[in-house]
Amino acid sequence: MYNKRVELTEEDYYINEQGYKVFIEKFHLKRGYCCKSGCKHCPYGYDKKTDSFK
Repeated sequence: MYNKRVELTEEDYYINEQGYKVFIEKFHLKRGYCCKSGCKHCPYGYDKKTDSFK
C-alpha cells in the first residue's frame, strides 16, 4: 500500500514562494494514505504536534 507509485500531474501541487512543491488535498487523496509529515493540505486530519488524527 505505501509503496504504490502515484502519477504526479501539475494539478496535484503548486510551487510556493520558496520554490518548494506543496501538494494539495487532491494529491493526498489520490495517494490514499497519510504520510504523517504534517502536510499543509492533509485531508486526513493529522496533527504533527500531537502525533494524532483529529
